[in-house]
Amino acid sequence: MDICDVIQRQHDEQRTEFAILEQWPRDDIEGLEAIWNRLAILLETHALAEEKHFYPQLLTLGTGGADAGGVDDEVEDAIKDHNSIRDCVRRANAEKAGSEAWWKAVVDANVANSTHMGEEERQDLADFRQQASLELRHELAIKLLREMAMEAAKGITPVDRDADEYVANDKDDSLGADAKNTDLPDTSLTASETE
Repeated sequence: MDICDVIQRQHDEQRTEFAILEQWPRDDIEGLEAIWNRLAILLETHALAEEKHFYPQLLTLGTGGADAGGVDDEVEDAIKDHNSIRDCVRRANAEKAGSEAWWKAVVDANVANSTHMGEEERQDLADFRQQASLELRHELAIKLLREMAMEAAKGITPVDRDADEYVANDKDDSLGADAKNTDLPDTSLTASETE
């Protein structure tokens, strides 16, 4: 089990849930609402668990993957993305399921989430795969999945985070030397400068 693989699989699940909503019979309001509620719980528990168990370690070990401006930029952008997704979820939850305003909020959530997942897969996950040991990635997968299950069992209330404050204060300084992947170069692969 690897936290990067777990996150990737959950991204696939999120994409599938949005696709199910798009194809669901429009007159089945109860079904639309149930599917949306399940997806909203997945989106929030996924974000909370990443913020608690993935990003602090990425801030510590990451160097900035692909086209990111650096690890701080990667994480700051991810936190802002989570907040945008939360805003969409709150908008949808404030509307009657199946209404035009509800669908706009759901589609906006899909767009914000899809953009975020693409960046996270290309930057954050690639960076962490290159910089974190397999042992740490396994340990964090267990913590992430446990956190998600515990949060879902309690119920969720989306709460925005201050991205600048998060990057400044949430680096995990407790990681030991064995957390670093010493089999690969010290910095993650980055994209060439493009216009």
